[in-house]
Amino acid sequence: MSQILAFVDIFVESPNMDQVVRSLYEIENVRELYEVTGEFDIVTLVSANDIEEFRDILKNKIMKIRGVKSTVSSIVLHTHKGPRNGNGQPQPQPQQQPQSQPVATKA
Repeated sequence: MSQILAFVDIFVESPNMDQVVRSLYEIENVRELYEVTGEFDIVTLVSANDIEEFRDILKNKIMKIRGVKSTVSSIVLHTHKGPRNGNGQPQPQPQQQPQSQPVATKA
């Protein structure tokens, strides 16, 4: 069974931003961590073995960090394009085939 990937968008109390970032950085399942502009303050990519582990990470790790006000989660259903496949590991880059050069012919 492949891992679950989920984007977790986090609203943070502004004075606690640096501490929240440090705490999220220490959570092993947080694969990517971005401070962003817009509606949310932080966007993370979280991996878990199953939905129960994801629930535990969200409820008992992320939501317990001082300064985290709330979260919005989006579970990845399918990756169409991006650096990661369904198991949270970087996708192998496709090998490029050498392109043949056109041959000029005389008419």
